[in-house]
Amino acid sequence: MRKNPGGTPLVAALAFVVALGAGPAAAAEPRTPAGPTAPTAIAALEVGAPTGWATAGAGTTGGAGAAPDSVHVVSTRAELAEALANDGDPAAPKVILVRGAISGNEADDGRLLEARDYAPGWDLERYMACFGPEGTEWSDSRHPWCGEQRRLRTTGSNAQKRQIQLTVPSNTTLLGLGRDARLLGVNLSINTGRNIIVRNLELEAPVDHFPSWDPWDGEQGAWNARFDALSVITGTNIWIDHCTFSDGRFPNGEAPTGFHGEPVERHDGLLDMEDGTDLVTVSYSRFTDHSKTMLVGSGDGRGDRDRGRLRITFHHNLFADSAQRSPRVRFGQVHVYNNYFTGSTDDPDYPMHYGIGVGLESMVVSEYNAFDYTGPGASAELALANLNGHQFLDRGSWFRGRPTDLNAVARRQFEARAAEARATPEPPEWALREFTTDVGWVPADVYDYRPQRDPRAVRATVLALAGAGRLAVPWPR
Repeated sequence: MRKNPGGTPLVAALAFVVALGAGPAAAAEPRTPAGPTAPTAIAALEVGAPTGWATAGAGTTGGAGAAPDSVHVVSTRAELAEALANDGDPAAPKVILVRGAISGNEADDGRLLEARDYAPGWDLERYMACFGPEGTEWSDSRHPWCGEQRRLRTTGSNAQKRQIQLTVPSNTTLLGLGRDARLLGVNLSINTGRNIIVRNLELEAPVDHFPSWDPWDGEQGAWNARFDALSVITGTNIWIDHCTFSDGRFPNGEAPTGFHGEPVERHDGLLDMEDGTDLVTVSYSRFTDHSKTMLVGSGDGRGDRDRGRLRITFHHNLFADSAQRSPRVRFGQVHVYNNYFTGSTDDPDYPMHYGIGVGLESMVVSEYNAFDYTGPGASAELALANLNGHQFLDRGSWFRGRPTDLNAVARRQFEARAAEARATPEPPEWALREFTTDVGWVPADVYDYRPQRDPRAVRATVLALAGAGRLAVPWPR
């Protein structure tokens, strides 16, 4: 790890990096292209402060004001872990610059660890055999090895977690240098951290070497993987900007075959925000080639932790071949504007299910989002899925370039679900409510923003500016 000795030219070279989170004194956000024919190459992308919920409360400045010895340049997993610890003062303001690719499975000696390193003797085929041919029920006595495989799956999963999970503490700016800064198979975690900025990084979703099969999950059972690319638990004032999230080199189509001829799901979420996480902006980022992309709120039964929190803004993000949960929201006051959604219902790896998930007690304001879904049966119905949410408001969104009434879609879906639930002996409380476009809050009352109002401009802006490698972050010399 290259640290900054006080007084060297590196201080001046990094001064602008620290200013990335300097609030009002920082440069403005990238200017909106003048029209739908905006160029796909922007000569100079201005760095700036966030827009949206991340500006509320104490604001989000990350490592602004970091001391010279709290600026770190890292290129290995061990160096990244050391930088996050920040010489025993992890909560002090710090700037961590990522150079090149860092693998979460990289041991301190440089070896890349695999399943056999975490749990010698683990075998996925043997594990599946213990559920029977159709994967219906586990039995330790089905084969001589079943008890051992059950234990190996648990110990291996825990060992992999200890290796790949890296926790970002408060008052941190984590920034990729240049166009090729990547975290590969790292489970980046924010756990109770405050005032954190993550920018200009590619995050490839971890491959869970030890996924678990649940025969009772859904109609035929389901695989459950453990690790997100970035998980936020009870985090506050967070800005995630110009990042790229995907399954990367390990798409679902290349996974081992599991039960019912379906691939084994080895990925969890790309970006999940749970347990009272609050005041977050996700901007100019790409979420591609993934199934269950993003959760906001962890469950219908977690309202005690999540009500009044989960205030999050998503703007100018690309969701491409993101099969569902883009995002899937419970409880939160979530603002989704000027995002671009593409995908196909017949994609072999990531067939489209839905875009925005409107869940229990969610208060989603959707504005001027562009949906270009294709394939058999593709329609504006795919833009969202009503998952027991009775409040939703959309203004000005488009499906394939034409205005679409997403409020009517949300209402129709809610009323169908509610009618089915009311026919049961004990209808849930949500089913007794009436659908409304009154979500109880107005984004403009909280922060300033200027949405684009032309689908061609939204598409051009997102494709030109969203994702890692598009910030002009030079290598400090």
